[in-house]
Amino acid sequence: MDPCTMIAAGAGAAIAVAAAPAVLAAAGFTAVGIAAGSVASTLMSVTAVANGGGVVAGGVVAALQAAGAAGIPIAAKAVIGAIGGTVAGAVGGTLICNAGAAGATTIIPVTGQGMVGDAVSATVAGLISNYTV
Repeated sequence: MDPCTMIAAGAGAAIAVAAAPAVLAAAGFTAVGIAAGSVASTLMSVTAVANGGGVVAGGVVAALQAAGAAGIPIAAKAVIGAIGGTVAGAVGGTLICNAGAAGATTIIPVTGQGMVGDAVSATVAGLISNYTV
């Protein structure tokens, strides 16, 4: 894996894990219960109707509410990080590494140092070369 993709994947994983609690709260899965008029309340209503009036224990809505109330378990954080890292590596790594390449779209110019892809690649290559065994 090239250095740009590794950086993008790591950043994506970290951002996904850090943002997950805020996303849950914004959707309405809060520490005090499901917020009225939220996406969470709509999901709970749809689930209850589909299941004859109740929300299934261990179902998606119940799991999201548990995470909103008690926090996201470590195993779930690992999955969230893996998904965030995969998406960011697939999208961000290509954009960063190809910045300035012939026919590629310019993302962010770095004055006097070429494009971001070149600067990141050179910096990471230098760091990696310092730690090779």
